[in-house]
Amino acid sequence: MKIRWTGLLLLALLVSGVAGATEKYVPEEGSAELAKHARREKIPLDPKLPNVLIIGDSISMGYTPYVAKLLRGKANVIHNPGNAQGTTYGRENLATWLGAKSWQVIHFNWGLHDLKHVKVVGGQKNSDDPKDPQQADLLTYETNLRALVEQLKATKAKLIFATTTPYPAGVSPFRAPEDAAQYNKVALRIMQANGIKLDDLYTLILPKLKELQRPRNVHFSDKGSEVLAQHVAESILQELGLPLDVSDKK
Repeated sequence: MKIRWTGLLLLALLVSGVAGATEKYVPEEGSAELAKHARREKIPLDPKLPNVLIIGDSISMGYTPYVAKLLRGKANVIHNPGNAQGTTYGRENLATWLGAKSWQVIHFNWGLHDLKHVKVVGGQKNSDDPKDPQQADLLTYETNLRALVEQLKATKAKLIFATTTPYPAGVSPFRAPEDAAQYNKVALRIMQANGIKLDDLYTLILPKLKELQRPRNVHFSDKGSEVLAQHVAESILQELGLPLDVSDKK
């Protein structure tokens, strides 16, 4: 009987592990993945223009259409397919996102998904319980981000890291408001060591959160995404050596 129960326990653990590994990603409320502006008109690519890759989560998915519009005629702006999620997912998919295309600038961020709380470490099932683990703790985040930076450096593109944007208390899944700054601190150390330019969206948007961010949410209003896009577009133009004269192109 003891052997039988041991076998059943091992089977249950195995099934649990497989379920965790195959959890389906579900976009969070307020995400650009669920918003109309995530499906705006796509600007045709011009082979004569430099290629810019934006890698990031739903925050960047929200501002990328505006960046593409601002840089129309100056650069081809492409977001990685879907949501780049956390650094663990990034390590699994970055090679595919980079593909064989020649990139002149890569603007990237990971952070919001790493610091959120989930039912199982590294899993996709979100949690509102602060006692549950983060998807990737600071040490894991640092290890993953260092590996991702090395992979990005190999492209020879000019790299820009966007700091993780802040958010208020009470968001779902649970994210401690102070964690954004803590994860940015780790990222800053890595970027400085590698000579990578920072696009400090955290500092830019922090004083304007109530005005530009959705209530009790990590995501931004259309106006908030436009403000972020202006800053992102300017940082990209600077790396391309082009005039910083971005304006909304109708």
